[in-house]
Amino acid sequence: MVAPMSLQLANIVFDCDQPPALAEFWSQVLSRPVDPDGSEYFVSIGAGGDADAGPAWFFAKVPEPKTAKNRCHVDLHAPDRDAVQTEVDRLLALGATLIRAPKEEFGAYWATLQDPEGNELCIGAP
Repeated sequence: MVAPMSLQLANIVFDCDQPPALAEFWSQVLSRPVDPDGSEYFVSIGAGGDADAGPAWFFAKVPEPKTAKNRCHVDLHAPDRDAVQTEVDRLLALGATLIRAPKEEFGAYWATLQDPEGNELCIGAP
């Protein structure tokens, strides 16, 4: 019997209206550069790059707008509670929208935001 292959997360993909702009926002959030040779239809961060930097991020143009809350979202980790607020402030300055201010819940301290195209994300600390 052949052993099953182990799956690993390869890419995080955002369907979006403006791939270059959304990629630039996430580039600033992640402190990772946008890959060269993107287009108005597709842009990436970390494609073919260093596996230690985490998965690649893809931004693909789609014709329909976002219409509902994401069923899956990105959680970003901050080292402590003070850093959560610092990062929330930084992302707001980059164009994010605050949905829920930082608070203690479910054993963590976290906040919920939306990126410039309305995709939810959380920033939390233990």
